[in-house]
Order: sequence, then C-alpha cells, then structure tokens
Amino acid sequence: MKLKQISLFVENKPGTVNAALKLLADNGVNISTLSLSDSKFFGVLRLLIRDWEKARDLLEAHNFAVKITDVVAIEVDHAAGSLSKILEVLDRHQVNIEYLYAFAAGLHGKAAIIFRFADPDDAIEKIKSELKIVEPLDLFREIPN
Repeated sequence: MKLKQISLFVENKPGTVNAALKLLADNGVNISTLSLSDSKFFGVLRLLIRDWEKARDLLEAHNFAVKITDVVAIEVDHAAGSLSKILEVLDRHQVNIEYLYAFAAGLHGKAAIIFRFADPDDAIEKIKSELKIVEPLDLFREIPN
C-alpha cells in the first residue's frame, strides 16, 4: 500500500532540475507526478515513478543526492470538501502529515493525494477502514512507463 518516492536534493540555480529530468527522459523513464519545494540554497524535487529503482540507479550513477521515502496515496473525489473529509479522518486518528501533494491522473475520474506521514505503517493501519488507500498498481495502471 505504500509507494516509493524519490527525493532529489538539487541546488537552487538554473538548470539543475532540468538536468535530472533530462537524464530520466533520455533513458525512457516517465515521471508520473512531481513536486518541487525550495529554500535559498537548495530544492527538494519529489518524484513518483513506476520504475523507481531504475530512476534511482540512473540518478545516483550521475551523482545526484537521492533519498527513497515511503508515501501513501489516498483516493479523493473531484468535489468541494473532499480533501477536508480526508483530513478530518487523519485528525481524528492523530495522524501527522509531514507534507502532501496532488496526483490527478489514472483513477477513473478521481484523484489521489500523496501523503508523507511520520510513520506510514501506523497511519495506514489507523485509516484503512475509513479511507481508500490506492495501490501502486492502480495508481500507475493508465500511465506509460
């Protein structure tokens, strides 16, 4: 039920994000979704990729600082208040969110929110009876490699 997310630490200067993304593209690795956050000196580029092991190996071979983290995808309707309902469940179970971002494709008219929890296994155990946790195969089913 957990997904492997690649986090890249990149300098906050022109061309560094493109260098990583071009490397993946040149090697036939398709990015399903991504998020970029920054600070004054560096950025964190988070990627969900079906073949995350290939991507990790490529990036590490080209001296990118790579970290693999477990994240959880939760299905959300495209309707006002849907995310708020998910957050209410998480609050009720005292599940702390470190960060989140959206994944809009591939779920039969629904989206997914990607959550990074302090303890993904504990979070899944607490919420699995109330929320639809998206399996990796379902998330990547309609997205090319």
